[in-house]
Amino acid sequence: MDKMFFESKSRYAFDETVERLNNIIAEAGWRVTHTHDLKETMNKNGYEVLPVKVIELCNPKYAYRMLSADELRIYGNMMPCRISVHEKADGKTYVSRMNSALFASQIGGVVEEVMSGAYHDAESFVAQIAE
Repeated sequence: MDKMFFESKSRYAFDETVERLNNIIAEAGWRVTHTHDLKETMNKNGYEVLPVKVIELCNPKYAYRMLSADELRIYGNMMPCRISVHEKADGKTYVSRMNSALFASQIGGVVEEVMSGAYHDAESFVAQIAE
């Protein structure tokens, strides 16, 4: 667990990967708070890129533990969690995410507990679509 970022190849095409992840996330009791379509954003600014969507997801129980304490709100910029789905030039779809457990281990306490739990949940979501 020494890498800060992970990437997994999806068994599915881009749109199906996004759809399946959204369903998996919801079934696990998490919420998708927003999906950023970075290809669309770049197109609006005159740039062409391959498909990229960033899914923001939140588990209210985890979020509450950090946001309900004044001394922990400083870490609110790590929330919500994010999973990126992107296509590469090889035509395959990939899923990337940050190792929030590794990052949070530097902080410890409630932050480590919450972010480690979120990390393990997100890994289980990705495992369901990864090759």
